[in-house]
Amino acid sequence: MDAEAIKALKGRYCNSLTEYSRFVTREVNIGDVPLGGNNPIRIQSMTTTNTMDTIGTVEQSIRMINAGCEYVRITAPSIKEAQNLAEIKKELNKRGYHVPLVADIHFTPNAAEVAARIVEKVRVNPGNYADKKKFDQLTYTPAEYQSELDRIYQKFAPLVKVCKEYGTAMRIGTNHGSLSDRIMSQYGDTPRGMVESAMEFIRMCEDMNYYNLVISMKSSNPQVMVQAYRMLVETMVAEGMNYPLHLGVTEAGDGEDGRIKSAVGIGTLLEDGLGDTVRVSLTEEPELEIPVAKALVSRYVNRESEKTYSPLATHHSLHNPYEYQKRHTYEANAFIGGHMVPRVVIDLSDKNLKDPAILNDAGYLYAPLLDKYNMAEQSVDFVYLADALPSFSFPGNLKQLYNYNTWKTLISKTNCHPVYSLSEYIAATERDHALNLVRVKASDVDSEEFALLPLDKTLLFILETDALTGMSDQRSFFFRMEELGLDVPVIIKRTYPESEFDLGKFGDITSEDEPVSKLQLYAATDMGALLVDGFGDGIWIDAPAISTNIITSTAFGILQATRSRISKTEYISCPSCGRTLFDLQETTQMIRSRTSHLKGLKIGIMGCIVNGPGEMADADYGYVGAGPDKITLYRGKEVVEKNVSAANALDHLIDIIKSDGNWIEAAL
Repeated sequence: MDAEAIKALKGRYCNSLTEYSRFVTREVNIGDVPLGGNNPIRIQSMTTTNTMDTIGTVEQSIRMINAGCEYVRITAPSIKEAQNLAEIKKELNKRGYHVPLVADIHFTPNAAEVAARIVEKVRVNPGNYADKKKFDQLTYTPAEYQSELDRIYQKFAPLVKVCKEYGTAMRIGTNHGSLSDRIMSQYGDTPRGMVESAMEFIRMCEDMNYYNLVISMKSSNPQVMVQAYRMLVETMVAEGMNYPLHLGVTEAGDGEDGRIKSAVGIGTLLEDGLGDTVRVSLTEEPELEIPVAKALVSRYVNRESEKTYSPLATHHSLHNPYEYQKRHTYEANAFIGGHMVPRVVIDLSDKNLKDPAILNDAGYLYAPLLDKYNMAEQSVDFVYLADALPSFSFPGNLKQLYNYNTWKTLISKTNCHPVYSLSEYIAATERDHALNLVRVKASDVDSEEFALLPLDKTLLFILETDALTGMSDQRSFFFRMEELGLDVPVIIKRTYPESEFDLGKFGDITSEDEPVSKLQLYAATDMGALLVDGFGDGIWIDAPAISTNIITSTAFGILQATRSRISKTEYISCPSCGRTLFDLQETTQMIRSRTSHLKGLKIGIMGCIVNGPGEMADADYGYVGAGPDKITLYRGKEVVEKNVSAANALDHLIDIIKSDGNWIEAAL
């Protein structure tokens, strides 16, 4: 794409980056549950049972439906599974369940054509359907490339004809890790390649006057996913299209990691007003995905009626939403901003400041017998104490923040820094020689007070918001900073009062862990959406109802998911399906138990060859099901060992990591 095209796309898109408004797509008929248009954002999940196990698949589908799943996706790797979809549908209907079914197709056009006569929607992956991926570098003349498209058209056309005849919808689902060799050779491993892979199939459908389409751009890297969806929308708009969007982060993993990574990708796009259906891909039972998806989506149910437009919303020529570029700032006190990783702030002002053990939850493990602290991998950088004074000494590398009037009274100010309001800082008679933190909101930028700010390289903003559309409000602040040429580092602060987790307000999910899960989802959306665009030099999660250790873990999880600061091993783990060749949940936990101390490594755990090695292309090492009780091990995209017994595969994987010099022994 040339510079003028990029400029034109940015011009159309940037308003949606500073104000919330939903991208209204065309309505698509999927059984009795229509999608797109002004319909609600729908929830989807996928069965993990063997598709030939009719009763097992039906019973799992019912658990998903009862949890709130509106479309049930079932894998059909061959014709026999596709044919059995009719039996599954019949049994569901017999039990009184009439939810639309989605057939998941990868390599088998003939299975897709069978399934399209039975289910309400088929999902095809352009990188696998009538195309190939062998990691070959190919060179095409324009005529040769068109010849390849013509060949794919001939293989794809029969499915389109069946879908038209039976009124079946189709999801064209591009996966970052499944881009074909042809696309990779032409566009590289890029969001543009993902978009073009889908657009080729969309254009073929439109050539055959078929428009009952849903599109997705999935990746295990939320940053890539966000850029691809944004670029897809702009490309569709440029060609007069507005098909519904299915959102999902592939191979997100399980537990906290899976929820946070999913929220960074899905939540960012929901904030942009994009998305008509959502699937949260967790390496857990599929019915457990539904509450997570519902909690993400529920924040936008009434967003249109609450829509507020930032007065700072302008065409922004300095920000490219399709490429990551960290905002340029100066480095304050050789600690924050510039090329430093984002810092983490937590509030300890209401804790027992007579007990040094309160720092355990902040990542500083106190040893009473030695009277010393040991740092964990996830150790916060600042603690906010407000007006409270501790009665013990803090670790030398942990900075303390006090309200300005209290800070002035401190006898020793070493590692202690003041927090001001905007007016306090302007009128201050005393300022710190190292760091001065000033609370601001986006609306302050064009105030008379803001113009009076004394600027030097000790200044650090704490960006707060009380807007209903808080993320876009804060994003408008960063745009304004760029317009004004201000390179002041910024800590993003979001406050989540206990009422934020009220069940009646956000849904009917009941779980002791619900407030924790919602904090992970909301904070990952609100802060992750800024971090994936390169905004923010620190984060501060203020959630009085949530324990300090959860807040600390959530903050570092958000930084990990946005690739802003790596503090632990990352697992790119698929959610399982009927193709999976081993127990993914059990295996993931087994691998995690022996490798979780390998900070910075990315390990892919894939149930079958469909999802690996492609979907784990971002991983350093891979563990992929190759057959019953057989595992293939990868270094990056390279096969290292084939058909290793599952009983020995983890030991072999560890040996590979050790031979590469990437193994460290776990601390006792």
